[in-house]
Amino acid sequence: MLSTNNTNDIVHLRAAGTSFVLDARGTGVPSITHWGADLGELSATQLAALADSRERALGPSSIDEPSRLSIVPLLAEGWSGVPGLEGRHDHRAASAAGAAAGMGRLRRPALRTESIEHPEPGVVHITLVDAADAVVALRLTVTFELTAAGVLRSRSQLTNHATETFELSLLATILPLAPVARERLDFSGIWAAERQPQRSAIDYGTWLRESRHGRRGHDDSYLTVAGSPGFGFRHGEVWATHLGTSGDTRMWIDRSALGQSTVGAAELLAPGEIRLARGDSYATPWAYSAWSDAGLDGLSDRFHTWFRSLPAHPSTPRPLTLNTWEAVYFDHNFEQLAALSDAAAEAGVERFVLDDGWMKNRTDDKRALGDWTVDATSWPDGLSPLVDRVTASGMQFGLWVEPEMVSLDSDLARAHPEWILRDEDRPLPKSWRNQFVLDLDNPAAFAHVLDAISALLDEYAISYLKWDMNRDLLGGSVHRHVAATYRLMDELRERYPHVEIESCASGGARVDAGVLERVQRVWPSDTNDAHDRFSIMRWTNLLVPFEYLGSHVGSSPAHTSGRSLSLGFRLATALMGHSGIEWDLTSTTTEERAALPVWAAAYRSLRGLIHTGRVVRGELLANEPIVTGVVADDASGSVADAVFWVTRLDTPSDAVPTARRLPGLDPHRGYRVSPVDVGAPAATYPGTSPAWWHAGELTLPGSVLGSAGLQLPILHPDEALVLRVTAV
Repeated sequence: MLSTNNTNDIVHLRAAGTSFVLDARGTGVPSITHWGADLGELSATQLAALADSRERALGPSSIDEPSRLSIVPLLAEGWSGVPGLEGRHDHRAASAAGAAAGMGRLRRPALRTESIEHPEPGVVHITLVDAADAVVALRLTVTFELTAAGVLRSRSQLTNHATETFELSLLATILPLAPVARERLDFSGIWAAERQPQRSAIDYGTWLRESRHGRRGHDDSYLTVAGSPGFGFRHGEVWATHLGTSGDTRMWIDRSALGQSTVGAAELLAPGEIRLARGDSYATPWAYSAWSDAGLDGLSDRFHTWFRSLPAHPSTPRPLTLNTWEAVYFDHNFEQLAALSDAAAEAGVERFVLDDGWMKNRTDDKRALGDWTVDATSWPDGLSPLVDRVTASGMQFGLWVEPEMVSLDSDLARAHPEWILRDEDRPLPKSWRNQFVLDLDNPAAFAHVLDAISALLDEYAISYLKWDMNRDLLGGSVHRHVAATYRLMDELRERYPHVEIESCASGGARVDAGVLERVQRVWPSDTNDAHDRFSIMRWTNLLVPFEYLGSHVGSSPAHTSGRSLSLGFRLATALMGHSGIEWDLTSTTTEERAALPVWAAAYRSLRGLIHTGRVVRGELLANEPIVTGVVADDASGSVADAVFWVTRLDTPSDAVPTARRLPGLDPHRGYRVSPVDVGAPAATYPGTSPAWWHAGELTLPGSVLGSAGLQLPILHPDEALVLRVTAV
């Protein structure tokens, strides 16, 4: 339910158990008086009393009037944290001495409310102006939308009305946090080990995370969470914010000694990157925020529901995918790839993706990016023989591309060296993976790439593009590059609506809501090591639902880590997401070839549940198995179907089995529990399997499974069980 109650310019938005209250009385800048639990229907008197109670009283050393945190907090109102707006007009000092010294006149924005609009339920636009002597210099429109999922979307648009150019430094979404929010969680990482959680107390001052990669980066903060002390997956009150852009970001939490804590998000702008002439505007990326009183799982419920409402959200069952990269790397020829295609079809693969190495002269990573034509040596008859072989087997055909990049050793770079992105009047930036960034903001370069990719899609039966981005931006405007990349994706999707796109960026360096408005899959990491991949998938899924997250079974030892892992563990872990294979199937053993069709059948039977249900997670306990589940309701709203992974990464600390709780089930229903055959068994310690395990199934009430737990075999380290749980 969406509800908007506007009483004397106090706006109360309600949806999915969340309330958002905005006090816009008077001509000052509005303030957020509540963002959290649903407050129910409130009268005008009650809303006014709530708003009045949020004024901060005078302290022994503070400004001389009660204050409140505005939606664009500034130093002028007594806020000493990160401001909501920073920038300056290109004034010259009024004094001759100042002008002679080349000093600009310091003039900070001073905002007041011009109008408030409610264009539809759940949405409010607040227009603020910075006016001196009744002449408007800046006009700022701030939008808040509380979606049906309970996700709070917010963005701002700034327009310059002065004759002088306005140089923008910062325009942010800043939201208040409740006093109980005293712990924070966000993420870091490296290549092949993305989204590693880091957690600490929220101390006084500013906790600031900045991404300066020209993409989100492997060390992206990803999701900034603040919550009550000790919050977990299934308990605690939490607030979270994610910024929906694929470019540079600033994310922070402020805790002021004056009694207010905030969470903030903004695009990180380079000096001089946004200069607004008279009449020009700048719009921030959308910030996506959510509140939950049911811990991190409650946040996932809201974010997953929102992503599933996007127009670009995949609408068909996610096809089991084989990607050729770790099977052949750059060694492309028809005979080898035809054999791989045949093996893929036998294994149950539904989409075959030809990765890097198919382009003209692309024999390694040192050349040919930008020349998006098929190599005549490796493919004398073009890609048609392979495409025909794949599609005749009933599989879709996909192709790897990296449209944003160019190699110096390429026809494109030789013909148009001026198209390589760099800072103005500067030499080329340092190479990265032997490649450079193409200036897609240049209309000619943009048109060239659009035409080249379109020609491939016109000639071949391609239904999928794996869109890669294998380096950081070390020059040029990140803001303009991201906007141009989005335009290119949008144009290709408009021309070829049947073609899906996967976002890959050296693995998981571009996983964000901005790109997810355009693509149908993201690649969370380049590692197919199931030990590392399990944690990456589990934490990436905190924000993004499983159907977007590519998850492949690879060979052993793993190519990225060299770690050897059992087939059963690799297969079980790869079910957690949009499943696929990255493995030379022509070199597999008889046992492996027999296992893959069984696993593929399990994926097809489970994907409807995994890709639509609600995620439930057991709490993380040292040296204990980790429980991850997906549950689905029937028409009555009660959980009727579920799948659980029980994963052990460490050596067990107990010599006898202990019960594992299965969260999220209806305590008033009975459930049949049975193991899922993924094609290969998990290794367990001898003699630790309970009697029901040998019988093959067990029926118990949800109250028992969720509270007392379920006895299971003791797993070896790096092993997993998959359980199907159905209502009886």
